[in-house]
Amino acid sequence: MISNGIKHFILDVDGVFTTGQFLYTADGKFAKVFGAHDADGIKLIRPYLDICAITADHRGFAITKKRVQDDMGLTLYVVSEGERLAWLKKKFDLGQCAYMGDGIFDVPVFSHAGYGIAPANAFYLARKEADYVTEARSGEGAVAEACWHLIEKFFEPLDIKTLHVKRQ
Repeated sequence: MISNGIKHFILDVDGVFTTGQFLYTADGKFAKVFGAHDADGIKLIRPYLDICAITADHRGFAITKKRVQDDMGLTLYVVSEGERLAWLKKKFDLGQCAYMGDGIFDVPVFSHAGYGIAPANAFYLARKEADYVTEARSGEGAVAEACWHLIEKFFEPLDIKTLHVKRQ
């Protein structure tokens, strides 16, 4: 197994796993749209990296928890955007982290992370500062693409026909 020291993959939820849209009714937040392929990407990368997700969305937390923690089995942290960088620095050696985010508050994290990834439709400054920008949009396979990219860049290339390590 090849690696350059990346040990963790930290993903923002809204605008990365989801389309970034919140559906509201008069009673409040109703739904978020998650991509179907992203859970498959997480399954592929699990043997290589410790993975967790981070959200600042307190009002939509039950929705996020159901999909990210309960369905995909990821550790999920709730941290406000303004506290994100400081919190991540306390919890992780960010140089050992790949970080995927889409917004203004993710931009400072990219400059401290070992590797930064943004979805195709991320805020323009996030795309500018990321080491890699996916072709896929958030909530439409961006996480799956990022997982494949990380495996191929930092570990062993996989054979798409078997999903096993390519043999030379």
